[in-house]
Amino acid sequence: MTEIDDMDRAILAELRRDARASMTAIAEAVHISRAGAHARIKRLTDAGVIAGYAVRTDPVLLGHHASAYVMLAIEQTTWQDVRDRLQRIPEVEHMALAGGDFDVILLVRARDARDLRRIVLEDIQAIPSIRSTRTTLIFEDWSRP
Repeated sequence: MTEIDDMDRAILAELRRDARASMTAIAEAVHISRAGAHARIKRLTDAGVIAGYAVRTDPVLLGHHASAYVMLAIEQTTWQDVRDRLQRIPEVEHMALAGGDFDVILLVRARDARDLRRIVLEDIQAIPSIRSTRTTLIFEDWSRP
């Protein structure tokens, strides 16, 4: 297991802020040499701490005007099948197996309220081992860079 120190955390914060930043810019921001920043990023990547780089998008500008968290109660022995079927629904942006009142929490992005209704009632609830759902609309969301 890789030990993460304050310098690693500072580098990770810079990468979360701008994953496209140059190695020189990252090194300058955290006050270490370019070679030191490169070595640390390589170590964090090789250890799996940095799992990849992604583009954050604005869902509304992409045409997703309705978003919701959909909580599912499932027959727990069917989790792998449920997960595989949910992964095939393109509007499911994030999925988590959870503990508590619900077994699975989904982030669903849809074109509009009618499309969201279709996804929940026709796509998600059509999976046989889903016992119940609860949908919470998202009015505005924010994520940490």
